[in-house]
Amino acid sequence: MALSESAVLQGLKEILEEVAGIKPGDVESSKDFSNDLDVDSLSMVEVVVAAEERFGIKIPDEAVSDMKTVGDAVAYIVKAAA
Repeated sequence: MALSESAVLQGLKEILEEVAGIKPGDVESSKDFSNDLDVDSLSMVEVVVAAEERFGIKIPDEAVSDMKTVGDAVAYIVKAAA
């Protein structure tokens, strides 16, 4: 089942709110996880685990290090779930 970018973005908004207390309205594709949203490395691990469970995919460590923005994560998840 293919996921839409909007569905993945919505899921990430919910995950980021739950894990890091970030308001969904603050989460946009252009936002950088560390610089704009203040997601530290430990929280990022929790975000990745939650995303893997929610979207039924595996995100390897090297892919996580390439995910600088919310949009990067959305694009990766959509592609991995296709």
